[in-house]
Amino acid sequence: MNKAFVKESEESDDDLDIAQPDMPAGTKNYITPAGHLRLRDELLHLLDVERPEIVRLLSWAASNGDRSENGDYIYGKRRLREIDRRIRFLTKRLDLAEVVDSSKQENVDQVFFGATVDYAGDDGEVHTVRVVGVDEVDLDQGYVSWISPIARALLKAKIGDTVALHTPVGIQQIDIVDVRYPKSA
Repeated sequence: MNKAFVKESEESDDDLDIAQPDMPAGTKNYITPAGHLRLRDELLHLLDVERPEIVRLLSWAASNGDRSENGDYIYGKRRLREIDRRIRFLTKRLDLAEVVDSSKQENVDQVFFGATVDYAGDDGEVHTVRVVGVDEVDLDQGYVSWISPIARALLKAKIGDTVALHTPVGIQQIDIVDVRYPKSA
């Protein structure tokens, strides 16, 4: 059936999903302890706070009568679908997650998962990135996925190494200036 003739309520949840980072086939979902804690806290908040609140709102809105023109009911159903979809996503991601505690890293001059790396580009400007899991990416904080081009170029490199970064404008040579790992909590 053509999508133009499908009611919104008949759409599958998969059709409404926002693009989420995909894992390459056959790879593990590596995640830092802090990232795992953040995802778990979000899941618990959705289950314990947000979902029950929306269910109460839906119950109240349904008791008001005609649901076809009831804005609270329509909004509540949509929000409940969004929450349930996020709960399913987080549950799947946490089930597949492999927590990697990089604070126990012994070879501290080499780049591995969880490392914070200072590197200098062709322009000489020093940049800092931290190699994290795909669910932890935050470019504003310099957190890059371990499967990103910059992380793949940096992984296994040591302080003082020059590595090739493949960019859309060509190959850029970058120098590893420093490698740090978080302290044990």
